[in-house]
Amino acid sequence: MRQFELIAPCHFGMESVVKNEIYEIGYDITEVTDGRVTFIGDEEAIARANICLRTAERILLKVGSFTATNFEELFQGTMSLPWEQFLPRESRFWIKKAASVKSRVFSPSDIQSVMKKAMVERMKQKYPIDHFPETGSDYPVRVFIYKDEVTVALDTSGDSLHKRGYRRMKVKAPIAENLAAGLIMLTPWQAGRVLVDPFCGSGTFLIEAALMSANIAPGLFRHFIAEDWTEIIPSACWADAREEARDMIDLSVETDLQGYDINPAAISAARENARLAGVEKLIHFQTRPISALSHPKKYGFIITNPPYGERLSPGSEALTETDLTDEARARVNTSALHDLYETLGERFRALDTWSMYVITSYDKCEEAIGRKAARNRKIYNGMLKTYYYQFPGPRPPRRRSPAKSI
Repeated sequence: MRQFELIAPCHFGMESVVKNEIYEIGYDITEVTDGRVTFIGDEEAIARANICLRTAERILLKVGSFTATNFEELFQGTMSLPWEQFLPRESRFWIKKAASVKSRVFSPSDIQSVMKKAMVERMKQKYPIDHFPETGSDYPVRVFIYKDEVTVALDTSGDSLHKRGYRRMKVKAPIAENLAAGLIMLTPWQAGRVLVDPFCGSGTFLIEAALMSANIAPGLFRHFIAEDWTEIIPSACWADAREEARDMIDLSVETDLQGYDINPAAISAARENARLAGVEKLIHFQTRPISALSHPKKYGFIITNPPYGERLSPGSEALTETDLTDEARARVNTSALHDLYETLGERFRALDTWSMYVITSYDKCEEAIGRKAARNRKIYNGMLKTYYYQFPGPRPPRRRSPAKSI
């Protein structure tokens, strides 16, 4: 099989999690940079990475890289790449996205136009025709230019990997599925331990935790654009990867996953999403305000995405899993938002052996909760800079081994 250089873009701040996931499915990392993890793999790796990785944005197949300080160098560099090794004669190819940072070539639309022309010229050397019909499979190209270094890659995923396919019912601005999975992985939580999200909204944290618990691959039931690239990736690679993923599912796993929200519509949406994900029996959802947060068990976890406050006003989107209910409208001013986090802190203190992890851009989070976080990690939730506040609790005591009979 051919060996490729593959790139897994991710949320800024989640590179270590993506790196660990790639190691776990058996591939070697060659480079980790801000928002990207590069690794080596064959055709099977493309299928397995798309189906199995929970925290990556997409999987890119690197075509090549070069330096370009002007558009002529961009044209010549693009034309020098071996496009004929990847693109069939009838393929539909275009620059899906171009990003430029700290580079002299910086206009996305011009980059797209120049590179498309260069690709056509290169393809003409392989196929002696003047016009390409582009009636075949789609081959979108993504380009990233950083300090004049151009990286060019084919997008094997198509839709972003965060689109698992289960979230048909939504509340406003839910957290992305792959980000939710990554935030869970940054905690010591493991399947079988208690996990509560008191602002569960559409249920993303709990559903991702359930998928992990039952070992259900996040991309098992969706389509990837590279499945149509039979000249590069044999169909058997996708079939084998899916069969391997199905064999690992265990729906008999015992879980204690609970989601609360004050909005009944959000709870209904969460239940439907869990059903679509095939994990509805592993999660308990309930309409409940934050003031009623409690649990009889010890050593549990709270992982949540509460209201941030920046856009909590009627007529604008709330950056939270919770829709603008009557309770949310009451949080428009800073004082009310502070009170909300203060209540969260009070309920957390009542769960004295628990751990809590909160993603928010609210800068008074620690003050309101009444406790300094052991660590806060900067995470970009979309274009918004947020912090992931980590309040670890005590470790549960080790279970004693049963005494041996003499």
